[in-house]
Amino acid sequence: MSPILVRPVREQLEHDRIIRLLHAKFRRKYEAGMNPGVEQNMPVGVGPSAIFPDLVLLAQDRGHRLQVIVEIETGESVNHLEALAQWAHYGRIRAAFHLYVPASMVDVARRLCEDNQIHVAEIWSYHILGDEPRFTIVHRSREAISPTARVKPIVKPIAKPIVKAIAKAVVAPIAKPAAKAAPKPALKKPAAKAVKPARAAKAKPAKAKAKAPTPKKAAPKKKKK
Repeated sequence: MSPILVRPVREQLEHDRIIRLLHAKFRRKYEAGMNPGVEQNMPVGVGPSAIFPDLVLLAQDRGHRLQVIVEIETGESVNHLEALAQWAHYGRIRAAFHLYVPASMVDVARRLCEDNQIHVAEIWSYHILGDEPRFTIVHRSREAISPTARVKPIVKPIAKPIVKAIAKAVVAPIAKPAAKAAPKPALKKPAAKAVKPARAAKAKPAKAKAKAPTPKKAAPKKKKK
């Protein structure tokens, strides 16, 4: 709870309920500690300079290194004094600073961070739907890189001819097998007209044989005188 702010009871109850919900969520990945209300269970730092964010997330390995600091704000606590008293300190710690604000105060929180040069790794908005809060990330700093992030392998560029071949294969439509043309029905030839049998030629009567020429009568011999 902020040392310069006294929240209304209803708002403080809602604030502490969100802390407990996020605590249960982060326990799966981190060793999580919380400081709801006026409790001081998990400090960051030692001695009088120790601070008590709403949530403190440590690595689960043997080193228990500090990973994330989470601060949840309500509508009245998103202001210039709160930003200078708490956010500015959290932003200078060697851990990711996550800020949760009501959805209606996102623009105000962004402007306060920019005006006061406060480095915030992530800004989340929340709104109450029924009895359950819903969270949405609205800002993520590119400079914030998790120490446990793995180095991505360098991928060699693919040769241009291969790229072109792949592009053609993707862009070109898949050729469909040509459908076999249905065989055309054979045209029926008109049936040949039956050849009428030639009428038998009427036998013409054979011409009568030419009569043999009758021998001419010999001319009578003249008598010698």
